[in-house]
Amino acid sequence: MKRRSLPVMVSLCAASALALTACGQAGQGGGSGDGPIELTMWTHSAGNPAELEVYDKIITDFNASQDEYEVVEEAFPQGAYNDAITAAAAANDLPCLLDMDGPIMPNWAWAGYIQPLDLPASITDELLPTAVGTYQDEIYSAGYWDAALSIFARKSVLDANGIRIPTVDEPWTIDEFDAALATLQSAGYATPLDIGAEDTGEWWSYAYSPMLQSAGGDEIDRDSMLSADGALNGPEAVDFFTWFQNAFKKGWTSSAGTIGNQEFVDDEVALSYTGVWNALASIEAVGDDLLILPPPDFGTGPKIGGGSWQWGISSSCNSPEGARAYLEFSFKDEYLAEFADKQIVIPATAGAEAQSLHFKEGGDLRPFVELSQKFALARPETPAYPVISSTFEKAAKDIMNGADVQSTLDGAVQEIDANIESNDGYGF
Repeated sequence: MKRRSLPVMVSLCAASALALTACGQAGQGGGSGDGPIELTMWTHSAGNPAELEVYDKIITDFNASQDEYEVVEEAFPQGAYNDAITAAAAANDLPCLLDMDGPIMPNWAWAGYIQPLDLPASITDELLPTAVGTYQDEIYSAGYWDAALSIFARKSVLDANGIRIPTVDEPWTIDEFDAALATLQSAGYATPLDIGAEDTGEWWSYAYSPMLQSAGGDEIDRDSMLSADGALNGPEAVDFFTWFQNAFKKGWTSSAGTIGNQEFVDDEVALSYTGVWNALASIEAVGDDLLILPPPDFGTGPKIGGGSWQWGISSSCNSPEGARAYLEFSFKDEYLAEFADKQIVIPATAGAEAQSLHFKEGGDLRPFVELSQKFALARPETPAYPVISSTFEKAAKDIMNGADVQSTLDGAVQEIDANIESNDGYGF
């Protein structure tokens, strides 16, 4: 998951969901006689030339390495991508290979869009846990990278204000974090923390549910996956969301601002809760004064969101063995390292880390590897997740704007539980 500081997505095939669906009609892994079997591959990455450059390289290398299959890529805009997949599934016209945001995978597996991945364990066992998508104990997706959030700060600012620099082993407690924010506000930062609340959509669940989980709550009871009661509206959740609401009331943070990290770069805020994708720009602006810090401990240890875009094989693919052959080929460390350095994302294997300019031992972005390994938690692996995420966003925004915490969370639980019940528990 990435905040929209990335380039605006534009379509390389068409600009509407209807046109996107039409693009897929060329291939579900069918042959045309004597030539190689065509494997159509859909990606959401239109408008992201750095990512597409690596895909083009992998596809060219794979197609040249054998003559049985030919992968044909089609890149679509992220904003219309999920709708296009749904439309193509209804028309039984999905491509063989398709990427998906990690938390949406269980819904697509439950809906029958994708099949178990069946890649060798020698590949999936080497990946970051959050780069492997599992539903009902089966692997359905795998990714080349992950992303991680942290708090950016200037060492000079913390030192000047007598604020302890936290570490992975000794993060700020919530009391220390509160005291730091109050101190920084008194020191002249009218709004000391950019928490990213101006963003919309999946950012809310990705960014703020880990804080809830750090406090001891969650978006759903993960033991059963059948109810959010007690997890999203229990005392730990109420305590966290009370803190969240008060952070806005006290002016420690704000829902205003620009999407991205510009306020921190311009030294308008002292702390920025942001992601790896903004790190190089911050290093360029701040230099050696930049600190990449763990998020605070709200009670049960820091947590950050895990699980980004991953690859799967559609259930309607006529040549799943070809799709698997391509995926096996694609998970080479050299490709994963190239994705990492060109996109500024965390490589999913230790071998790729070692080959990466930024994420190897001693690399300027190495702290993100440590944060991901120690604190990353995947969002709930349930088909109910799209409803959970949208409900969480609405409730959190209402609380941000002053709504009663307990009743708002109770209402969110009722909405989530009703959806799960109406879908017979989504297989749980």
